[in-house]
Amino acid sequence: MTSLENFLADLHTKGFKLDDEAIKFIYFGKKYTDAADSKVQAAIEVTLKLQHRFDSGFYMSVLEEITQSNLTSRNKIEDHFRKKGISI
Repeated sequence: MTSLENFLADLHTKGFKLDDEAIKFIYFGKKYTDAADSKVQAAIEVTLKLQHRFDSGFYMSVLEEITQSNLTSRNKIEDHFRKKGISI
């Protein structure tokens, strides 16, 4: 897994241009939840896939769900949300 900074740079090259406010909020969420980069990346991906844009409130909800449920892999994260009726 790449670092969060590299992940955000990769998103930018793919056309997902997050503004400074969104990036600051992403790092705020990471610090607030004490989440690993992989969990933050997963929360960003879920947010972008479901909202088609970066929604800070939705991102924070997803990140909190991932960290509180102690989901440690992409498969577990996808299964967890699928069980809740959210197809990723």
